[in-house]
Amino acid sequence: MTLLTSLSVAAILFFVAHVALLIASFSKGAFHKTIYLWSHITLWITGGIVFFIAALYAGKGEYAVLDLFDTAGKRLLILVTAFALSGLAHLIVRYLVLGRTQVR
Repeated sequence: MTLLTSLSVAAILFFVAHVALLIASFSKGAFHKTIYLWSHITLWITGGIVFFIAALYAGKGEYAVLDLFDTAGKRLLILVTAFALSGLAHLIVRYLVLGRTQVR
């Protein structure tokens, strides 16, 4: 298994964990803060892994998708996007969802 494959599998697994934890944080009609925090952390780790993949392989002509991130600024957008999605999700949960559930 190549490094790219290993990192890609890790990113996918962390993203799946993010989704599972996000769903689990709203189980049994209540909101679970700790599980919700871990869902954010797994999303940040996913972004970090994707950033690392892009840093290793972008601009080398091996993978067309990764070549899109050929500058440091473009690679930084991966991290910005991960944190922005996390922040947006947090705002949606805080202002739209939490009014309907109890916090645990």
